[in-house]
Amino acid sequence: MDLFWTYLKCFAVGGLLCVAGQLLIDYTRLTPARILTIFVVAGVVLGALGLYQPLVDWAGAGATVPLTGFGNALAKGVKKAVAESGLLGAFTGGLTASAGGICAAVLFGLLAALLSRPKDKN
Repeated sequence: MDLFWTYLKCFAVGGLLCVAGQLLIDYTRLTPARILTIFVVAGVVLGALGLYQPLVDWAGAGATVPLTGFGNALAKGVKKAVAESGLLGAFTGGLTASAGGICAAVLFGLLAALLSRPKDKN
């Protein structure tokens, strides 16, 4: 039964983040790219202020998988790298912390491009 509540919390938080994005698409003139950027920046800001980690602890993947979680990972990586390397860590920490996700996105994008056939829009 405990696993059920874990999945429910994960689904609820991830779903609410998606609902927020859909509402922004439906009721504002923001483009999807700008909304995605807003989510990443919000994750960075909330992560840097220490406000996102309690949500991650409570909701797990429901908070780490969406783009706000990516922003939070960037902020955590920068904090850690600055503590270890000083100012240079501000430039390297975010990439180090999120390298796995970035690598997976590039790899799966390449696979999708190789395995699909583009069609003319006409």
